[in-house]
Amino acid sequence: MTAEQREDTGERKEQRHWFRRNPAMNMTYRIGVGVVGGLVLLAGVLMIPYPGPGWLVVFAGLAILATEFEWAGKVLRFAKRYYDAWVAWLKRQNLVVKALVLAATGLVVAVTCWLLGAFALVGGWFGLDWAWLQSPIFGSRG
Repeated sequence: MTAEQREDTGERKEQRHWFRRNPAMNMTYRIGVGVVGGLVLLAGVLMIPYPGPGWLVVFAGLAILATEFEWAGKVLRFAKRYYDAWVAWLKRQNLVVKALVLAATGLVVAVTCWLLGAFALVGGWFGLDWAWLQSPIFGSRG
């Protein structure tokens, strides 16, 4: 760690100490961290089954929460340990198991898109007004 990094860390600790001395500021800061971290965590959980950075966003949300909440640090370590174990297990599996996991993930994505009406939306772009494309949640567009 360079002197500049140590100085920056010292400044952050001093700023946090200032927040902690004032109960109202401390509570406001903790609520802000909780709201931001919670929203990032929720977004990550929603993104997990889809292609993209779902787990990365989950870990980022937990890391934000862990700056103020001890339980979040424990959950972060737990989640990372089990995520790493899952990835290691999946790497050891044969091609059939990997294909089944990929197919299950694809099925989750397809069902979610159907439930949210994405198929009907895209079908409408091409003039396809098939009843089975309609979302059972949002119904027909008519």
